[in-house]
Amino acid sequence: MILGDIIKCIRTVRISGNTDIEISSIQIDSRKVEKGSLFIAMRGVSADGHAFISMAIENGTSAVLCEEMPAQMISDVTYVMVEHAEDCVGMVASCFYGNPSTKFKLVGVTGTNGKTTIATVLFKLFRGLGYSCGLLSTVCNYINDEAVAATHTTPDAISLNSLLSRMAAAGCQYVFMECSSHAIAQKRIGGQKFAGGIFTNLTRDHLDYHKTFENYRDAKKSFFDTLGSDAFMITNLDDANGMVMAQNCKAHIKTYSLRSMADYRCTILESGFDGMMLKINNIDTFMRFVGRFNASNLLAVYGAAMMLGVESMQALTVMSALTPVSGRFETIPFKKGFTAIVDYAHTPDAIVNVLSTIRDVMNGNGKLIVVVGAGGNRDKGKRPIMAKEAVNNGDVVILTSDNPRFENPEDILNDMLAGVPDNASDKVLSILDRKQAIRSAVMMASKGDVILVAGKGHENYQEINGVKHHFDDKEVLNELNN
Repeated sequence: MILGDIIKCIRTVRISGNTDIEISSIQIDSRKVEKGSLFIAMRGVSADGHAFISMAIENGTSAVLCEEMPAQMISDVTYVMVEHAEDCVGMVASCFYGNPSTKFKLVGVTGTNGKTTIATVLFKLFRGLGYSCGLLSTVCNYINDEAVAATHTTPDAISLNSLLSRMAAAGCQYVFMECSSHAIAQKRIGGQKFAGGIFTNLTRDHLDYHKTFENYRDAKKSFFDTLGSDAFMITNLDDANGMVMAQNCKAHIKTYSLRSMADYRCTILESGFDGMMLKINNIDTFMRFVGRFNASNLLAVYGAAMMLGVESMQALTVMSALTPVSGRFETIPFKKGFTAIVDYAHTPDAIVNVLSTIRDVMNGNGKLIVVVGAGGNRDKGKRPIMAKEAVNNGDVVILTSDNPRFENPEDILNDMLAGVPDNASDKVLSILDRKQAIRSAVMMASKGDVILVAGKGHENYQEINGVKHHFDDKEVLNELNN
């Protein structure tokens, strides 16, 4: 594609060189640059792309998009100067890949909890209705039935547009995408045309990056601020920030709630570990999901389906046959008569939601054993809060390792132990080895008990000192169930 055509979508400050040149790829990593590439020098969290312009040129780049012109410019390289490269990369990438999001209906899902479940269930629902669909999620990306490994909740702008282009080429009519706060703040989803957006909820998370809750909230809100008047927004009235997200949003706004009047309403009629009987907009239907948080997620899915033109009974019929997403409240019945549950809950609010759901279903019978850890090199402030909530809602709590990354696992456990009330220390164990922690929980469980293994969910690895070692909570539990 010709460079001049690619940069028509952005506002340039200065151009030096020939724009009538063929661009074969766009790169933000100088190591991936080759002859014919356009290298975009972005100022990242840990590195400034401007420091790698010379390396990109050595590797053969034909053009550079930057915020500052280099002191020495090469005559056969074109330089395009912009005010903010981060704001441009999404638009440039979208243009280069043929604006793929205009070729299908793209729906974004954002919030602290529930993104994966909502996006995945929407994907499965529309696949079940016979549509060609794409999915971008934390667990795995899909182009119809083709699985594409996911490395981030939301890919970088260039990888994202490349994948969306493949989805368009495959004839996808709908694409459902998780939009993380990092991706929104870093403009990774810039340049996309969204047919709709869904807000789930907002609780403490990612403050290691955003620094304050207000910054985190505003990052989420900025996604809805950019929706067009021809799009829809579905927001959760049961969350205190539900209508805050809708302020300044030009889209057609719909609401959902389990507690108050809304466009989409749901009541839980019955609940067990095999599923729930729900009344959704006055229609009774059984869903193979558990918990109020999942009832809320399913209601958001239902609302999105209605806004996308699906008939009510048709949507509920397909939804009733669907099963939970990998690592999201997945139940494993043990031969000895107790139940293990694997869930991705890794924030204080998510821990409370899952444990209160389990308590409701247990109805006072048996004991609740909680295995939980916290990730390294992330928000340290939530660690003691997570431990406190686990202790407040569980009968026995085993604190263990999660993904320590580059931190000492013992330091992480000590941070969590700081949140344990003095009068509850006798119900808490610290077992650094996660496999041993799960094994200990299984050994102390009896008929009628429930074990929650929280924090990692679908992940099949533990990240230690930058190395990912194979580890799967479900795999360990299934081995212990033999």
